[in-house]
Amino acid sequence: MAGHEMRVFASFGMWAARRRHGVPAGASAFPYARGQALMMYAFAFVCAVETFGMWALLRDYPVLHRVTLVLDVYTVVMVLGLHAASVTRPHVVTREALRVRRGAHVDLRIPVERIAEVRRENRFTHTPREGELNLDVGAQTTLTIELAEPVRHMTLLGRPKEISVVRLHAEEPDRLARALDKVRRGRTRPSPALDRPV
Repeated sequence: MAGHEMRVFASFGMWAARRRHGVPAGASAFPYARGQALMMYAFAFVCAVETFGMWALLRDYPVLHRVTLVLDVYTVVMVLGLHAASVTRPHVVTREALRVRRGAHVDLRIPVERIAEVRRENRFTHTPREGELNLDVGAQTTLTIELAEPVRHMTLLGRPKEISVVRLHAEEPDRLARALDKVRRGRTRPSPALDRPV
């Protein structure tokens, strides 16, 4: 949890500098945060209003006033930090792997050779199932990735899970699907031709 919060706070600096985390040269980044931006800003505004309200209500109780103010300000900062982490940590496609992420708490590397199928699929319901990882934004996923072999995913609390199906949201799902197809074709080399007798 401490590591998660450090990543969230580090995202503020990257957000301000308009930098992205974990996007090496030659890689393609695919953002997903736009679909949640309005909701996150609205939630931060509601938390800020509540902070002001509690500050006014509890000003005659100094100890409780200070504790509540610290907690409320921390909540506003964390809400904005979670959005900053989503903006600065996009999905990434390299020649070797697909890196799927959601904010600072999901970061799963999938080797390209383990990807069996990439399917464009809009889904609005995601019932938790064993072996599936749903990275929805605004309750929506736009791409389904089926794996030939499972990959190990560590949950936020450090529990390992074997993942065979990943559903994720991307702002440009068709472009992400094309990038994955291109990388997969590039790794499937044609068989060498047999030597002809002289």
